[in-house]
Amino acid sequence: MLIGATLGRYISIHFIRTILAVFATVFLLVYTLDFVELMRRAGEAQNATTGLMAALAFLRTPAVVEQVLPFAVLFGSMVTLLNLSRRLELVIARSAGISAWQFLQPGFIVALLLGIAVVGLYNPLSAILKQRAGVIEARIFTRNTGANTERYIWVRQRSVDGQAIIRADAATNDSATLINVTFFLFDKKGQFTERVEAREADLHDGYWELKDARVMSVSAQPETHETFLVATSLERSQVQESFLPATSVPFWQLSAVIERTERAGLDATSYRLQRDVLLARPLLFVAMVLVAASVSLRFFRFGGVARMVLSGVVAGFMLYVATELMEDLGASGLVSPMVAAWFPAVVGSLLGTLALLYQEDG
Repeated sequence: MLIGATLGRYISIHFIRTILAVFATVFLLVYTLDFVELMRRAGEAQNATTGLMAALAFLRTPAVVEQVLPFAVLFGSMVTLLNLSRRLELVIARSAGISAWQFLQPGFIVALLLGIAVVGLYNPLSAILKQRAGVIEARIFTRNTGANTERYIWVRQRSVDGQAIIRADAATNDSATLINVTFFLFDKKGQFTERVEAREADLHDGYWELKDARVMSVSAQPETHETFLVATSLERSQVQESFLPATSVPFWQLSAVIERTERAGLDATSYRLQRDVLLARPLLFVAMVLVAASVSLRFFRFGGVARMVLSGVVAGFMLYVATELMEDLGASGLVSPMVAAWFPAVVGSLLGTLALLYQEDG
């Protein structure tokens, strides 16, 4: 049985307001912390002004906040239901013959629509901003500073001259330009011949164009070249997708990226996992509403509100751990991407439904 339009609209507005308030609070907190961290790092880089750091933090924040959006839904739903219960509005609704499943319908609809909006609108925007932030960050912080080897980009290639191993600090995803790059060149017999360091390397048809290159050979003194060419058989799409993180690909481009990656003979597991995770996001939001309802519908006069809130936090944390664990298993190939992506959302929904059934109908 559906809930009335007026009451449904009233409860929906409360859900939307609290979820957006929690989202805004988390966004502001993440932005502030990231801005402080960037200002700390700015002392080690040139041309790192306060305004530029503020803009960079703003570009980086949406992608970080996207990972904690399920918690915004969880805590926002808990606050909504606790407030309705505290003001005895849920008591009145129950006395009018409205069950918990009926007055939770607006929350389910809000969570579902919010999940669709996050997948279709917010994720593409945050992915694009993350790409731009990566380019700006690489140009500012990798120049004249040491880089963490764990963050290097590695590409292996074959060409008419032999093999090469390419290492770069960062890359611009839209133009296949590597920043602060090092080429380790080998001949056709696999013998090391040269090491070439350059400020940038641009990929063209059949060759790399290295700018401000320093060539160090085993048989000659180091030489400096304004431009230096290295042959390659790589295509632009192959290079881009070999280092492009799955989280930096907008949702609407994931299917095309998966197809091109597999056509190039590369592993597309991470992109498949990211696509399935995003597709499962609306159901995960609904699961968060169910979890919130299972710990937030107790009447205030019965006491134990603090324990209920703590139970909700623990349940959300456990669901987060399960999500991260399944994504790691999916990324490693131990579990299929579809199972890894949908398992937390499905299990969370079933457990929330079971707990709610036990409380309301058991």
